[in-house]
Amino acid sequence: MPEGTKKLGVLAIAGVEPYQEKPGEEYMNADQLGHFRTILDAWRNQLREEVDRTLNHMQDEAANFPDPVDRAAQEEEFSLELRARDRERKLIKKIEKTLQKIEEDDFGFCDSCGIEIGIRRLEARPTADQCIDCKTLAEIKEKQMAG
Repeated sequence: MPEGTKKLGVLAIAGVEPYQEKPGEEYMNADQLGHFRTILDAWRNQLREEVDRTLNHMQDEAANFPDPVDRAAQEEEFSLELRARDRERKLIKKIEKTLQKIEEDDFGFCDSCGIEIGIRRLEARPTADQCIDCKTLAEIKEKQMAG
């Protein structure tokens, strides 16, 4: 990661406070959807800026070192950066899929059982597509299949 950058939570990236639910408020109403759209848009923009920053960093720092050790160190650094950007590229796709769910009015409900995922869980991980119970069960099954 280039110097001077640090990780922030998605709420901080978007510059928003945690959503304050109002008594009797319907789940995933227009205000809540707008809240999550703001978070997701800001997160996607931040990830895209990271991609641009990496590209600029790699272009500026690219050098053909005569010393093989220096060249290998630079290639390893670039490899790590590219691996991180690849993970972020996949996350950007997931964010765009989630934004599409907001547009289709299908956001905030578990893909497995259909119940509400919950505001706090979605603020912690806006791209969550399963409730905590279904996600926990899926992780247990995954561990059993791997082990």
